[in-house]
Amino acid sequence: MRLPWSSLLLLSAAIFVAVTSEFLPIGLLPQMANELGVTEAQIGMLVTVFAGTVVVATAPLVHVTRALPRKSLLLVLLAVFALANLLAAIAPGYAVLLVSRVLGGAAHGVFWAVVSPYAARLVAPERLASAVAIATSGATLASIAGVPLGTLLGVAVGWRSSFAVIAVVVVVIALAVAIVLPPVERRSAPDPAAPVVRARAFRDATFWPVIVLCVTVALVTLGHATFYTYIAPWVIGVAGFAPASVAGVLLLFGAAGAVGVAAAGVLGDRFPRGLLPVLLVGVIVSVTAVSAFAAVPPAVIVFLVLWSAFLGGVPIIFQARLLRTASESLRDIGSAWLTVAFNVGIGGGALAGGLVLETWSLAALPLVTTACLVVALVMVLVSIPTRRRVAVT
Repeated sequence: MRLPWSSLLLLSAAIFVAVTSEFLPIGLLPQMANELGVTEAQIGMLVTVFAGTVVVATAPLVHVTRALPRKSLLLVLLAVFALANLLAAIAPGYAVLLVSRVLGGAAHGVFWAVVSPYAARLVAPERLASAVAIATSGATLASIAGVPLGTLLGVAVGWRSSFAVIAVVVVVIALAVAIVLPPVERRSAPDPAAPVVRARAFRDATFWPVIVLCVTVALVTLGHATFYTYIAPWVIGVAGFAPASVAGVLLLFGAAGAVGVAAAGVLGDRFPRGLLPVLLVGVIVSVTAVSAFAAVPPAVIVFLVLWSAFLGGVPIIFQARLLRTASESLRDIGSAWLTVAFNVGIGGGALAGGLVLETWSLAALPLVTTACLVVALVMVLVSIPTRRRVAVT
């Protein structure tokens, strides 16, 4: 069966703008802190607020939107993304910026609960990992192009312009989605807030494997976000790079992630169980080496690239594993839970990194990352033998 490239690429474009919007403050952190007169940790909190909103709002909003056709819902979510970024661009102060992040986070949780199952329903079961890799490659492209180019634009003409440009791009993508993306059958979407559905979920044979998977995702994301949220000040303050080089470092980081995405798309269907531990070991070694060789700029670049390359495929494997692990009746809820898990890690990591930054130092960030990833690796190794494959229909 041929892959529906146009549809998958449109989903990838939608993911691109969603992820770029979520993480843009990371690249613009110094500029935003200076203009708004707040600390770098407070700008990092914008990531926490965004992710925290996802965690709190996803289940209720999935419940409210469960009866909407998936394509219509996707268009509504893109419209909210555009509004949130426009509000950020014109925000007169930190408080309004926080409101824009809450609005974007509310849409983001539902978005991820929709988009992965959408991609899965466009392809045959044997093409699942490839389809997810193509659709979610937009997240990597956001790291390769979205965040670095937004950073460059922010340095050149101000951080507000970066958010304004994203708002315009979201509108263009929404128009393309309306014209090109085919609708998919709206399965009976369980209500994650309903007592009956919660009881059925507990009785589902795949419930605990899905929960273990979500906890593991939260740990991996927590570790990564603790360091990555503050990568700009770390590169400047610890590794000794010039501020103007931050966008270039982010570009290299994102480009390496693209390699990881491509590799995961090719290898994920062949090694659905064995690939994830290998990737996590690679991330652990790379982050440890970044810290150990922080005083050697060329080594920092090399190990940052390796960190991103190994990490790039991890979300894809997690997404594919969720869709393989969860039963059909649990898949929509499981996708929502996985979204919450990612954002618990993102928000918790940004918060933890800020606390580390204010309590200890930038140099301590990689140590927290490594500790979280080691625990996650142990959970993956312990849980692998219990996984079973569930066909996607």
